[in-house]
Amino acid sequence: MESAPSPVQLSHRASKEVQKILETQPIPDGYGLRVGVRGGGCSGMSYILGFDKQREHDLTFDTGGVVLYIDKRQGLYLMGTTIDYHEGLDARGFVFDNPNATQTCGCGSSFAA
Repeated sequence: MESAPSPVQLSHRASKEVQKILETQPIPDGYGLRVGVRGGGCSGMSYILGFDKQREHDLTFDTGGVVLYIDKRQGLYLMGTTIDYHEGLDARGFVFDNPNATQTCGCGSSFAA
């Protein structure tokens, strides 16, 4: 695990939802939550969020009891990002609050930096 603070933080609700998924779904041992970005989406870049094994260029963080894998080449785009979980009539799912985003799309899953 990295000793530096994670560039991404999970809200209490997001951590709770990730723990719930880990307890109820057949996620293999040793997998963590991969947070990243990739080119594409309405605004230029889209977020990656899913369970995965550690890869060669990953930095590993423990955030609220959840192991995060972040490719060190993508960390700059995610610095200061908070992931929350919403569960309501108008929105349900994980929501990214990225202070580096200069533009976001209406769906909230892509951004420009």
